[in-house]
Amino acid sequence: MSIQQTLQKEIEESKRWLEVQKEVSTYKRDLQKRIELINWVLENIKNPKIQTCNIIENKMNGIIDKINHTYSIFEAHKLHSEI
Repeated sequence: MSIQQTLQKEIEESKRWLEVQKEVSTYKRDLQKRIELINWVLENIKNPKIQTCNIIENKMNGIIDKINHTYSIFEAHKLHSEI
């Protein structure tokens, strides 16, 4: 199975789980973001001039930085960390 096929299968599975989720939740938002990111990767794979691995690595580093920043905000606020 090619990378594109694997990613398409991941999109289909994520969409299936997205339909099952009735209420708005973190999991549902994560599924929507997952579909968006996989579609983004599929679009970038089609362009041979783009170094896909570097772009994905940069994108992932950005996401990790955002998560770490959010975590540090919660750690800085005692009220949030107690919740």
